[in-house]
Amino acid sequence: MMRYVFSAMVVLALAACQPKVPDSGVGFDGYSEYAKKRAARDAQLEGNQIGRGGVVSDEISQAGTQRVKQTHTSTAAISDEQDFNAVSGRETIESDKERLARQRAQYVVIEPTAVPTGSNAQGAALVKYALSTRNKRGQAIYKRSNAGMSAQRYRRNCAKYPSPDRAQTAFLNSGGPARDSKGLDPDGDGFACEWDPQPFRNARKAASIRAVPPENG
Repeated sequence: MMRYVFSAMVVLALAACQPKVPDSGVGFDGYSEYAKKRAARDAQLEGNQIGRGGVVSDEISQAGTQRVKQTHTSTAAISDEQDFNAVSGRETIESDKERLARQRAQYVVIEPTAVPTGSNAQGAALVKYALSTRNKRGQAIYKRSNAGMSAQRYRRNCAKYPSPDRAQTAFLNSGGPARDSKGLDPDGDGFACEWDPQPFRNARKAASIRAVPPENG
């Protein structure tokens, strides 16, 4: 019996020596105090975030305003001729007169020239000659001393001219068709270097057909 009494007294003594356990067990002065401190800290953190958010908002607003100003400036640099306020502030009556004078000085008037007609038109001699002939190409009507000319020499003579029209003009100007001093018409048909008068003849025929008035029915 004395053993149990002694054991109970030892337990009570040990219990009296232990420190008091706080109410919350969170390591502060109590849970209620801890909750107050945490709420204050959270409020402070939220306030700091709101302040930083305001700064960011202001920066965005300023950046947007700057972009709008830059856009307006660049647009004005491109063209402001349709902006009455801008033009009226920049232009005056004197400046308008100066600009008009410059435009008139740069204005160039191109005078019309007369269309060549008759004997002075390029190719008139060819047209006249073509319409005066009746023979076909290769049909000889003129005697040629160079009738035996080689084809190689004939081609070489014609190669001196860029086109049959130029060759025919040179042929006529040098005594053709009666004479062939340049060796351009060895077959004696009067047409140099395969020049063909038929297109001119066809044009005159078509014009004469159109000129005939229709019969009254």
